[in-house]
Amino acid sequence: EVQLQASGGGLVQAGGSLRLSCATSGITFDDIAISWFRQAPGKEREAVSCISSVDGSTYYEDSVKGRFTISSDNAKSTVYLQMNDLKPEDTAVYYCASQDFDCGQYWVESTYDYWGQGTLVTVSS
Repeated sequence: EVQLQASGGGLVQAGGSLRLSCATSGITFDDIAISWFRQAPGKEREAVSCISSVDGSTYYEDSVKGRFTISSDNAKSTVYLQMNDLKPEDTAVYYCASQDFDCGQYWVESTYDYWGQGTLVTVSS
């Protein structure tokens, strides 16, 4: 059974940091891409970042470039999202999702096979 377990959310003040984790099981971790999406209250879910376990390539949505860093620990089958300099507009439920091979069209939700349950990030001003 494939499982993605997102964790690490919480309440933080603006300018603070959080690290999200996406622990996976039941997946061939060295042949997939993992992305983070987020959904803010009243808004559509959007892609934030993607990492390919095939070649380590990474991608970021413009508003998080320079503040968020995605990484993976293949030995632990886990992907991380280090979020620095958090802003109130980063408040959202964050989800991780997996798709085969690489980050091609990572912003398209229908390309993903599995999703985690989401973790809430709240940034206070």
